[in-house]
Amino acid sequence: MNLVIGKNKFYFVLELILLPFTSSIKEYMNKINIHHYNSPFGELILGDFEGKLCLCDWFYRKRRIRIDDRIKSHLNAEYEENKTDLLVQTENQLEEYFKGKRKEFNLPIKLAGTDFQIKVWNALQQIPYGKTETYLGLSKLLDNEKAIRAVAGANGANAISIIIPCHRIIGSDNKPIGYAGGINIKRKLLKLEGSLPGNQLELF
Repeated sequence: MNLVIGKNKFYFVLELILLPFTSSIKEYMNKINIHHYNSPFGELILGDFEGKLCLCDWFYRKRRIRIDDRIKSHLNAEYEENKTDLLVQTENQLEEYFKGKRKEFNLPIKLAGTDFQIKVWNALQQIPYGKTETYLGLSKLLDNEKAIRAVAGANGANAISIIIPCHRIIGSDNKPIGYAGGINIKRKLLKLEGSLPGNQLELF
């Protein structure tokens, strides 16, 4: 029993000794400034890393923790609530988009992913407002028609929704398919852009 108490005291003293150093490390860690934006279609989490947008994602999406962990790990940074000028600008441009007054975004972007994921996300930005594409078509843009599954995975890992328009990917049957924000939000976005396939009935 005395030995256990001794160990506890030792670790307590060790923590006290290291505390100033760990605090200093946290103070100088990279930071991702985040802000929550309640858009007309749902809540988005926005992230600013060193003056570039690294996050614009549906807050209640699947894989929320996995996406956040990937971004933090890639940028060696932690989230901190702070509405920066860039995040204000992002919110303003998104407001214009939702009102139908903006078709393109003019924002500096920081992509946090693998080389392949970044290639897919860059290819997505080639799909213009009002148009849609399939996974096969997106694979062709990458000159790799056999990479459909990998392309689908990278598409689903996109953390800069709307601005990098993964919602413009539809199924080979010309119907909307899975989306991080949910299929109903995807239909709303496509309807807003005038590209909802076949004027399908919306389920909301």
